[in-house]
Amino acid sequence: MSTTARLLSDYFIASRRGFVGFDADPHEPDYAPRFSGRVRNVDLSSTQGQIAMIDRLLVPDGEAKIVDLWSRSYDRFFTLIQDIGFVEEARGKNIEPVILFHADPSQASPSAAYTLANALPTVETLLTYNEGAAPFGEQLQDRLAVYPPHRRLKIGALDTLVGRALEPVDLSLSYFLLDPPLDMSLVVRAGLKSWLIPIFAQFRAFEMRRALEEATWLL
Repeated sequence: MSTTARLLSDYFIASRRGFVGFDADPHEPDYAPRFSGRVRNVDLSSTQGQIAMIDRLLVPDGEAKIVDLWSRSYDRFFTLIQDIGFVEEARGKNIEPVILFHADPSQASPSAAYTLANALPTVETLLTYNEGAAPFGEQLQDRLAVYPPHRRLKIGALDTLVGRALEPVDLSLSYFLLDPPLDMSLVVRAGLKSWLIPIFAQFRAFEMRRALEEATWLL
């Protein structure tokens, strides 16, 4: 999902590291326009688009690779990487794939997570849930309990007014932490910081646990 891809990208920028991103929504891309020159828009329904992305993901250049999937490219992408033996090829180049699976309160979400885990049992999956976009009710908390805390990524809910501050394409969250826009309300600045810092801390904790030098993040 684009929000998580954006957050992960800004995390790498804030950490003074390079990354290469792919936005798999050829019709209404949101991720690619926010990182011009770093993120490429690809159409996975075409062989050309598949080659452009897969070949780049397998370059062991020390940079993280981030793939932002959308609903229409989800099945096609995971079928593709299974058919071509992507995971085995990546590990042969010391590249470790990581999946951030976006959970939601729908009945289909647990089934999709189970299917993906069975299809790629050796790839670590983090359960990602956005409390603002798709809040979980009390009756759905048991779905989260299946995943231990170190395999969850929580994106907290934002106040509506603070959330609107995220909308401008030219707002860099990594630079925001260092030099917030002067024309932004002090209350909004504080709200964004209190939302962003715990998310970056979760990325950092995961990296420290895995000690990953190179990774392909599939969202």
